[in-house]
Amino acid sequence: MSACTSCGACCASFRVDFSVYELDEMGGSVPSGLAVEVTDTLCRMRGTDHASPRCAALTGKIGVQVACGIYEWRSSPCREFAEGDDACNRARSRHGLPKLD
Repeated sequence: MSACTSCGACCASFRVDFSVYELDEMGGSVPSGLAVEVTDTLCRMRGTDHASPRCAALTGKIGVQVACGIYEWRSSPCREFAEGDDACNRARSRHGLPKLD
């Protein structure tokens, strides 16, 4: 099992901005209902701009078991996020989880 399916800290730590052209209504794959418009060319995953961010597509409990409800259709920032990198470990730290090697 990947550490990601028991973690989810990244989905509850960062603002997730991406091009509006990734939205399904613009020819992409991210469900438009899970994004909010930021500018004419930029949108954000719903829930990630709150004081305590948590992506609306995230299900489960951080650090126990989680899943992405739109994994196959997730945005490019989510696709580019790497397990165990610096941002991953910062997110894990914010949620009281140990760093990954």
